[in-house]
Amino acid sequence: MITKPSRNTIRIKKHSRMRGKINGTAECPRLNVYRSNKHIYAQIVNDTEGKTLVSASTLQPDVKEGLEFTDNVEAAKKVGKVIGERAVQSGIKEVVFDRGGYIYHGKIQALADAAREAGLTF
Repeated sequence: MITKPSRNTIRIKKHSRMRGKINGTAECPRLNVYRSNKHIYAQIVNDTEGKTLVSASTLQPDVKEGLEFTDNVEAAKKVGKVIGERAVQSGIKEVVFDRGGYIYHGKIQALADAAREAGLTF
């Protein structure tokens, strides 16, 4: 009997393939994106030290305020804007974008565009 792997299993496999090629350094850290059914998360990571430099998610009260829903494109734009502003404040201008195995479309694209508008380059 043929069994179809779940979408999340496929996503994790894609992400592990991407992570073999994408690596964040101190000069150019990695902007990682994760989305669940209810929230969206973004963090900027220095992989050489294994430290998270900046993070933002729809669980944080300052990001959550003004949002009707935390799982749509508008929420992704807000998280992208916040992560971009926080990164620029902490002196990060250039990052490598890690889409987390998700298709670059919809929420992921909205987050990336908002982060670019806030001052990040990738």
